[in-house]
Amino acid sequence: MKSRVLVGIVGVPFLVLVLGWAPDWATLILVAGMCAIGAWELMHAVAGEAGKPLLSLTVAAAALVPVCVYFEMAEALEKAEGLTGLPLLGLLAAVFIFLTFAMAIRRYDRQEAIPFADVTAALFAGLVFPIMLSCLLRLRMVPYIGMLLVFFPLCISFGSDTFAYFSGLLFGKHKLSPRVSPKKTVEGAIGGLVGGVVGMMIMPFVGGAVLSDAFMSPAEAALFGLVGSAVSQIGDLSFSVIKREFGVKDYGKLLPGHGGILDRFDSVTFAAPAVWLTLRLMWGGVLFPV
Repeated sequence: MKSRVLVGIVGVPFLVLVLGWAPDWATLILVAGMCAIGAWELMHAVAGEAGKPLLSLTVAAAALVPVCVYFEMAEALEKAEGLTGLPLLGLLAAVFIFLTFAMAIRRYDRQEAIPFADVTAALFAGLVFPIMLSCLLRLRMVPYIGMLLVFFPLCISFGSDTFAYFSGLLFGKHKLSPRVSPKKTVEGAIGGLVGGVVGMMIMPFVGGAVLSDAFMSPAEAALFGLVGSAVSQIGDLSFSVIKREFGVKDYGKLLPGHGGILDRFDSVTFAAPAVWLTLRLMWGGVLFPV
């Protein structure tokens, strides 16, 4: 518990500094690093010995995904008319998929053959996971209010996780999904929903203080928190399914008391694209060009 709290004391101000005050390229560096580390953690957790040849390629692809997102977003925002240049993310995906299967073909029917399960693990770690997490970068790059929007998934997820933990600790009696996560309870999940709402409710007031414009009503913030918390809890359980299947306790040890990047940001990985897509549906237009 002590190390968990210490990581929070150091980590939260760091995230606020990078995401809220530093230029958006600082968010790019942070997200790229998180994607690379998360891909490495996932491959080590699920890919067998035969899948190790895909490790370097997968980590490189994961790190490049946010780079592609950054330049595509920058171009689209500059032209204010959607993406018209080279589709970098699509190109990266095509090259990565081609190289991954090329390696599998080259090693097929040999002693060091790469199983299809390891190929799919590489595709998830190198593309799907970083594309989802890179929605943090997309949110940060929204003009004028990006430094606030980027905190939506974090407020939802961290609020949900915190309230779920203490609600389960104090009131938990009914198991939520014992085969996937034995310690999670229905009471904890309900507390998580409340925590997501509480986490989001601060955003209209922060927006009013920073921008002199709340830009979102308390009712909208509460709805975001409720739906976002449900999505983030599904994300938490989804990564727990992977750990349970492969007998992994934690994905890594980078964050003492929390585990690895995937252990701490599993719910954020799901909440970020949910927030991005919802905002695009709500506001759309030039603010959300891609």
